[in-house]
Amino acid sequence: MPIDPATIQFAHKLADHSGELIRPYFRQRIAIDDKGSVGGVAMFDPVTAADKGAEEAIRKIIDAERPHDAILGEEYGHKPGTSGLTWVLDPVDGTRAFITGRHTWGTLIALEEDGKRILGIIDQPVLRERFIGFAGKSELITPEGRETLRVRECSSLAHAVVSTTHPWAFFDQNDRRAFRNVCAAARMSYFGGDCYGYALLAMGYIDLIVESMLKPWDVAALIPVIANAGGVFTDWKGGPVSPEGGSIVAAGDARVHAEALKILNAR
Repeated sequence: MPIDPATIQFAHKLADHSGELIRPYFRQRIAIDDKGSVGGVAMFDPVTAADKGAEEAIRKIIDAERPHDAILGEEYGHKPGTSGLTWVLDPVDGTRAFITGRHTWGTLIALEEDGKRILGIIDQPVLRERFIGFAGKSELITPEGRETLRVRECSSLAHAVVSTTHPWAFFDQNDRRAFRNVCAAARMSYFGGDCYGYALLAMGYIDLIVESMLKPWDVAALIPVIANAGGVFTDWKGGPVSPEGGSIVAAGDARVHAEALKILNAR
């Protein structure tokens, strides 16, 4: 779906402002609050001034320059609009990584048109790496230039690198068992990638990511980056990812994706 250049530039502007606000907080001793649950399950769910301040700043820019667009964000919820467009925001996706000094967190900015995810940005403002996907194009943008993103071919799960953010915290017992079976069939597994893992998949360094309990703001920006890099992004049944998020399977090669679905649903 084509997107006008002004809208693309506006998305970059949001990511620029978010990064400028967040960078000074990284690897600093800052207050950490606990929201107390993830997906309705009681567990440590950290939030910081970086999360809140960046989302508030982005929302102000959208309200000022595109007041008819809707907004959905992790920290401040939903603001309806009339344009048919919705900005979906998660300025610090991977707050656990952020507060432990790891670089695998990122800013997620997505644009939806009538529910279809048409643009996504994964921005790592400390590394100054920006991954953007829209209209058949997926790119990595750095101070050194631009690079087209393309997932890699992988003939089977036996040759694949499998990843998830956390191998047990975000799966129930049945899902955990199914994911463990996927890992057992793969060449190797890698954990703790957060949203940066999806950037690595789009670059061709990871072959498969399996997750559960995702929220709309966790997933909306990832789909355009992966899909426009040639990847596959579905729920665990192989269908479109729900507007609410939920369980997802992202793969660089359709053959690996099909094998993973078979194992995940063999229960």
